[in-house]
Amino acid sequence: QVHLVQSGGGSAQSGGSLRLSCAASTYSDSQFCLAWFRKAPGKEREQVAVRLADGRTKYAVSVEGRFSVSLDNTNYTFYLDMSSLEPDDTAVYYCAAGLCGTGLWHWGQGTQVTVSS
Repeated sequence: QVHLVQSGGGSAQSGGSLRLSCAASTYSDSQFCLAWFRKAPGKEREQVAVRLADGRTKYAVSVEGRFSVSLDNTNYTFYLDMSSLEPDDTAVYYCAAGLCGTGLWHWGQGTQVTVSS
């Protein structure tokens, strides 16, 4: 069982930046996919970014070039750095980790990100 604890987020103005952190009890970066999702009111859950076991990271078109995933494997923590934030980025953000290819995720508790214009 992988336990994930999120921190960061909050409020920002349009064009600003925020960082989200996800501290995991453990993971294997060569076997696990590490991802960020978001859920906005009235919208379906969206996968924002996923770091694959081979080291590649895929981003949703809506955040490409603005969001970045990084890892600190020493502390089993991964991050989502968000810049050039837009009001449409407002959502509850969730981190997730799971064995790649299984479709099974362990989830963080979620954190609110609110971007004002």
